[in-house]
Amino acid sequence: MPASQKRPSWQKKRTVQTVRKRQSRGKIYLVAAIIIILTIGVGLYVYVSSQASNSLPPVVYAKLNTSDGMIEVELYYNATPKTVANFVSLANSGFYTNLVWHRISKVDPFVIQTGDPNTKDGVGNNTNWGSGGSPQTVPLEIVSSLHNYAGYLGMARGKDLNSGSSQFYINMADNTDLDTGYTVFGKVITGMSAATAIWNTPTYSSEQPTTLVFLTSVTISDNP
Repeated sequence: MPASQKRPSWQKKRTVQTVRKRQSRGKIYLVAAIIIILTIGVGLYVYVSSQASNSLPPVVYAKLNTSDGMIEVELYYNATPKTVANFVSLANSGFYTNLVWHRISKVDPFVIQTGDPNTKDGVGNNTNWGSGGSPQTVPLEIVSSLHNYAGYLGMARGKDLNSGSSQFYINMADNTDLDTGYTVFGKVITGMSAATAIWNTPTYSSEQPTTLVFLTSVTISDNP
């Protein structure tokens, strides 16, 4: 078009309208793309989160193999997920292999206790027994429906309420005065006779057994 010739006004309007339509479509496509990306991202997050939360079934089973027989327990992942997940992780890593039942208490609270790595193979300085644990700790998980009744498992700890790690105990009598300060996370379903045999082992005044009794291994399964 010659420089001296002007474009008709209707052509200018059409050109402007076309540009605006293209810009509008571009914005719509951009918004749609962002929505799709966010939807996919949220979906992936929800999926990964659900997989993580469902990594263990509501109830997990463990066989505590001891030198006095096998004790089978059920562990309440649905009620105490952090405690059970930690216990299962330690068991699967072999952490509980050949540890001494270092505390056999025949006075209140009536318990048998193990899980201290300082007791491995029953060697070393037994004055340190009861003071060891795993590197990671778990918080206190109190559930109103779970109590320190005979046969139930509790997580031992230090002075800090959230210092549970690897040591655990089996109640040999009802010790409900422990309910508000210790996580109850499982129950013996078979083999209480083996637990009783451990509890009947003679002890020193320190509550350590005069004859060593071992937790030889822990095996985890989804079914009893």
